[in-house]
Amino acid sequence: MRILRVAQKVYPDVKGGGPYHVHAMSRDQAAMGHDVTVLTVRTDPELPPVETRDGYTVVRYDPAVNLLGNDISLGLARFLAEAEAYDVMHAHSHLYFATNLAAIKRFLGDIPLAITNHGLYSQNAPEWVFDLYLRTVGRWTFNQADVVFCYTETDKERVREFGVSSRIEVVPNGIDTERFTPEGPESELVNSDGQVVLFVGRLVEGKRPQDAIRAVSRVAETRDVELYVVGDGTMRSELEAMADDDIVTFLGQVPYDEMPAIYRTGVALLLPSRAEGLPRTVLEAFASGVPVVSSHLEHTAPIVQEGGETVPIGDVEGYVQSLERMLEFGEIGKKGRKAVVEEFRWRDTVKQATISLQSII
Repeated sequence: MRILRVAQKVYPDVKGGGPYHVHAMSRDQAAMGHDVTVLTVRTDPELPPVETRDGYTVVRYDPAVNLLGNDISLGLARFLAEAEAYDVMHAHSHLYFATNLAAIKRFLGDIPLAITNHGLYSQNAPEWVFDLYLRTVGRWTFNQADVVFCYTETDKERVREFGVSSRIEVVPNGIDTERFTPEGPESELVNSDGQVVLFVGRLVEGKRPQDAIRAVSRVAETRDVELYVVGDGTMRSELEAMADDDIVTFLGQVPYDEMPAIYRTGVALLLPSRAEGLPRTVLEAFASGVPVVSSHLEHTAPIVQEGGETVPIGDVEGYVQSLERMLEFGEIGKKGRKAVVEEFRWRDTVKQATISLQSII
């Protein structure tokens, strides 16, 4: 197949679970013999406009304007308008302008379109804004797709509730269970004599990292525990100002190759987000034998509860109580490992997605 992958962000240009998903899917489909081109927005003027790496081609265009964290690129729009030599388009996240453009391309042309839903709501704006978007432009965008990929059955039902009539398939967001394991070296970036709680994610309001700091600071009043924050973002200065240096360490962005060793240092992962798709961080922690405490989101709760606990969004006291149970009885993390190995292997994700793309050509 000649696949045009339309993605606002791709790893390693941008760190995060969604961008890494785009990269890994492109890399592995190229290894299967498919011709893959990733069309994206250039985040650094030093990056080349066209680059071949890991078996696939990256085509980058500069942004013209940014709206609610969404880069709008006229060059990307022109490329799509003229694109013909592809068997299928695969766009990632309905929340990005690039995916809206791919939907217009499908509406006006003949190249089949798949859209992967990486999470219904953005973490860059209030939920009511995207609720309105999902009932209008977002719904129209989904409805141009020949197939929509959702991570869970619950997410599939939520998409349907917004009036989406396109074919929807559940393709779990798998991870490499041979790379993320309980056995292996621990990271030298973590230097603690006590128990380590991890927060892994962007430092933005939607991830609510402030709740992680408040909760672990409370737990530290009675336990020898520290919080290691992996990730960067607009809230970093604010968070550093509120954190006790003896309790909270900010590691910033960490190379993805280092993450298996990072997870092995933790006794729990804390993820208090107000919105998520199916976070790779949860699955990576589970695969590493680390239990998870997360906010209670309807579509992720059944998965998190296989190897951890969920707490109402913003309930710091609830996070404190759950963390104390995880620190005391961390064996629940082994159940998470079993669930990931059985249900969320990356090679199965690639296989299912590829078969579905072939089916719409």
